[in-house]
Amino acid sequence: MLERYFKISKLGTTVQREVVAGVTTFMTMAYILVVNPQILSEAGMDRAALTTATALAAMFATLVMALYARLPFGLAPGMGINAFFAYTVVLQMGFSWQLALTAVFLEGLIFLLLTLFNIREAIVNSIPINIKHAVSVGIGLFIALIGLNSAGIVVTGMEAGEGGTLSGNILKLGEIGTPAALTALTGLVLTGVLLSLRVKGALLIGIIATTIIGIPFGATTLPEGMQLVSTPPSLEPLFFKIQPSRIFSSDLLIVLFTLLFVDMFSAVGTLIGVGAKAGMLDERGRLPRAKQALFSDAAGTTMGSLLGTSTVTTYVESAAGIAEGGRSGLTALVIAVLFGLALFLSPLFLIIPEAATAPALILVGFFMITPIKEIDFNDYTEALPAFLTIVIMPLTYSIAEGVVFGVLSYVLLKLLTNRGKEVSLLLYILALIFVFRFVVQ
Repeated sequence: MLERYFKISKLGTTVQREVVAGVTTFMTMAYILVVNPQILSEAGMDRAALTTATALAAMFATLVMALYARLPFGLAPGMGINAFFAYTVVLQMGFSWQLALTAVFLEGLIFLLLTLFNIREAIVNSIPINIKHAVSVGIGLFIALIGLNSAGIVVTGMEAGEGGTLSGNILKLGEIGTPAALTALTGLVLTGVLLSLRVKGALLIGIIATTIIGIPFGATTLPEGMQLVSTPPSLEPLFFKIQPSRIFSSDLLIVLFTLLFVDMFSAVGTLIGVGAKAGMLDERGRLPRAKQALFSDAAGTTMGSLLGTSTVTTYVESAAGIAEGGRSGLTALVIAVLFGLALFLSPLFLIIPEAATAPALILVGFFMITPIKEIDFNDYTEALPAFLTIVIMPLTYSIAEGVVFGVLSYVLLKLLTNRGKEVSLLLYILALIFVFRFVVQ
């Protein structure tokens, strides 16, 4: 049944490979079960209930991806957008977390409508092929930076001086002698050896082995009296706390615009980049079943807001499963099942330290940069936008900003070299939206 529904043989994969891919992606994503509640609880939300909401939202959205889109991507409440939710919307702008959830709910509904009318799919298809390849490369550098930073191998070097001025390097080498850095570096070498020897499931084996290695290093903590099975916390403090009466308020519109912009182009960029690396794009550079994939994160965002969490999006960590050979919805199904199990087995999953997943992310970053070979560097109107797309993503810590700079520079260069006819109408519209966003921010 799995073979027939997911077309596993047709995609050149196996059930075993798909399962390993799903487990690998989940392990690189599992940190969200801890980090999302930590961040959103700063907005005054119940932290225990957030753990349940995070797992349920991830499980629901990934199930939709698995069974409807049949693509190997994992989804969960997005990093970055959750920080915007807590620190900017609630703590800085002074809005209630209930109003912020209402904005997330409306965002999900708008995304569902845009997907229904093929607008989001049209945006994906309008991105030039060289920028699509560049998005994959940029995401690779972005993922590698996440891994290096999470292990403390690379840290920010900016320090506040007199008068609040910042000085020092933007990034610098961290303290290599720390338990986390030593564990991650050991795991990186070990996983690299496994990959060189063509060992199946090298990334997954590397994560498990590095977790064990982290015990003597002190990076992996085994709590005393740890129970493997636990009862999920109640959702009651967060469930259906949106405020329908404020849907047409001006305050909500301000929040909604920012949420729509950031999530729209982060999701589009992730699908394009990971899909390009997986070889899923067709001869026209289009991702098959992109509409269904975009529907998955829209449905996940809508449901997630009702459960009590911020915007749900496709995770760049899905590239870890892709690197292990995941190509079908079965990979996503495994991820969804594991998020469901995490509701009851969270103590087991949460002992995996960031230092153990960091080597996998660094190596996935390495895998993701290979489409750079497909970029046409002989045509500067194609190469320069691709270059900007690549460098902006890791330097701004944002997939969306990389897409913005790539598209804007592409349109401007084509126009100023009398090649404006090569640009689609939709791309012109996107460029105007991006310019408007810079003007009003």
